[in-house]
Amino acid sequence: MKKVWKWFWGLAIMSAVSLVGLLVVAALFWLLLSEETPRLPTLGKAVGLVELEGVITDPGPVVKQLKEYREDRGIAAIVLRIDSPGGVVAPSQEIYEEVRKTRRDGKHVVCSMGAVAASGGLYVACAAESILADPGTITGSIGVIMEFPNTQELLKKIGVSMEVVKSAEHKDIGSFWRTMTDDERKLLQSTVDDVFDQFVDVVARERMLPHSEVLEIADGRILSGRQAKELKLIDRLGTYEDAISLAASLGGIKGTPKVVRPRKRRTTLFDVFQSTSGLLSPLSNGYPRIEYRWAPMPFAAQK
Repeated sequence: MKKVWKWFWGLAIMSAVSLVGLLVVAALFWLLLSEETPRLPTLGKAVGLVELEGVITDPGPVVKQLKEYREDRGIAAIVLRIDSPGGVVAPSQEIYEEVRKTRRDGKHVVCSMGAVAASGGLYVACAAESILADPGTITGSIGVIMEFPNTQELLKKIGVSMEVVKSAEHKDIGSFWRTMTDDERKLLQSTVDDVFDQFVDVVARERMLPHSEVLEIADGRILSGRQAKELKLIDRLGTYEDAISLAASLGGIKGTPKVVRPRKRRTTLFDVFQSTSGLLSPLSNGYPRIEYRWAPMPFAAQK
């Protein structure tokens, strides 16, 4: 009888130990995949890399990364790598302000423009201490766009109409089931003009250019990196590696710098669906969007 009990308790203990082990492994696995896992402080001086890719709609991940690097004493300088045609105005402005805050807190920030850093991408870049681009980088596109689909004729053909009860004349401004009125167009144009002025003011202030000079090229035109250099929209022509070297130098790092890259969560099917379905229409997020975006890029990956 004693042998049976010994066998029973031995099996119970082994099962308990196995269960605890499985729970520990599961917890570690979850921490590795979780976006909320606290990042350990960097040992020694390093350059932190922040990547801004695709159409700008959600500032959260970039803002979070900037804040982490700003609070990490081991990060001596930051390279902001931009490969984006721009995006929604407010998220672009939030990232821009976070870069400014990072610099005010004493961190050097160098911008490296990739294949495209246009409109909102340029807006964000202006907050950096120095901007580098390849000669063939597409940048510029200083301007604002706001798009509304008009399906009135289509709805008539299929016999669908919309009844609206509203508190005031302009409450359904931008509705896709009817033609925009002249007064509504004037109101929206005034909003676009105001947001456009904000863009021009930022470029003029950050690039130390006369307001009139910025206005001359603020007609939505795109520019090559070399043209942008001639117009003083960027500081120098250079590659990503050049930007890393410059950031290391500004941060007082000698020799080949260590580059700290952001952790990347595994992409799920939901992420793929969300990124590809969200840009098929100006109404994809339930509302029209006012954007600092190079217009021919509606199907770029959403970030």
